[in-house]
Amino acid sequence: MTVPARAGAAMERQTALVELPGGKSLSYFVSVPADPAKISAILIGIQGYTRDANRTFDAAAKAAIEAGHGQDTLIAAPVFQVPADDAPTCHFRNMPAAGREDALWRCGSWPDGSPALNDRAVTSFTAADALIAQLVRQYPQARVVTVAGFSAGGQFVQRYAAFGSPPGSVKIRYVVADPGSFVYLDSFRPGEGVAACPGYDDWKYGLKALPAWLGRPAAAARAHYAVADLQYLEGSLDTGDTRKAGRDLLATGCQAELQGRYRVDRGENYAAYDAKMLAHGRHGLTIVPGCGHNVACVFPNPAARRALFGPD
Repeated sequence: MTVPARAGAAMERQTALVELPGGKSLSYFVSVPADPAKISAILIGIQGYTRDANRTFDAAAKAAIEAGHGQDTLIAAPVFQVPADDAPTCHFRNMPAAGREDALWRCGSWPDGSPALNDRAVTSFTAADALIAQLVRQYPQARVVTVAGFSAGGQFVQRYAAFGSPPGSVKIRYVVADPGSFVYLDSFRPGEGVAACPGYDDWKYGLKALPAWLGRPAAAARAHYAVADLQYLEGSLDTGDTRKAGRDLLATGCQAELQGRYRVDRGENYAAYDAKMLAHGRHGLTIVPGCGHNVACVFPNPAARRALFGPD
C-alpha cells in the first residue's frame, strides 16, 4: 500500500516486508522513488521508544529533501512491533498494529538487539542486517547506507555499530542521535560512584555479561566500533529539564546516571571518551541548535546534514 507521508515531508511512502530467518517478517516504510535508477544512497531511520516509525520516516524524508537529496536518497524506517498487551505502553499515533507474520519484541527489548519473542532465530540487530541486505539488492547502485536512530533508536544504532553485521558490499554510516544511554566499551565512566553501582559495566551499559545472541565477543565489538563511520548528534535543548526534553523517557538508575545527568551531558561525555579512548577523532559530535528531544527538529536541521548525508 502506498500512502502520502505527513504534510511537510513531501515524499510518498509504502509499506514493505523483509522475511527473517525464523519465518517471521519485519515490516518497514520505504519511499517511492520517482526514478529508481537515480538512487545512490539509502537512509534508514530507526524509531524511538514509542515506535514512531512514521514520524521518523517523515523527519528523514524532510532532511533529505531540504538537503537536496530528495531524488537520489531512498528513505526507509523499520517497524519493530510488540504484542498487543505491550502496545499501549509504546504506541504512536497512526502506526499499524502488529500483523500475524510480524516478529515481535517488548517495548524496551528491540533497542538492545534482543531476540524476537516469536522468532528466536532473529534479533533486532539481525533483522536490521536483513533489511539492509534487501535494500542493497534492490538498489545495487547505492554507494552508502546510513542507519540513523533518534532516542531509543539512537541507542539501537550505537549498539548496532558494535554488534551488527550488515552486508560488506556497501559503505555503512551510523548516526547516533539523542540516546538516553550508551554502551561503554571498557570500564571507564565519566561520573563518580562506580563502586556503589553493581553491574554498572554489564550489558547494555557495558561489555560485561554479554548475551550469547549478540554473537561477537567484547574485544571484537570494540574494534568493530572504533573503525565504524559514525557520527553523534545531540539537540542543544535536550537537557531533560523542559517539557519538550523527553524527561519521562530518559534512562535512569545508576548505570545510566554514571554517564551524565541529561542526554546532552551523556552525549558530550561519550563523544569525549570516544575521541580519547576509541576512535581518536574519527567520530564526531554535532550539537544541533534550537532542538529539544524531537526527531522532527534534529534530523532536518541544517547542522545535521553532514552527519546524515556526508560532506558535500
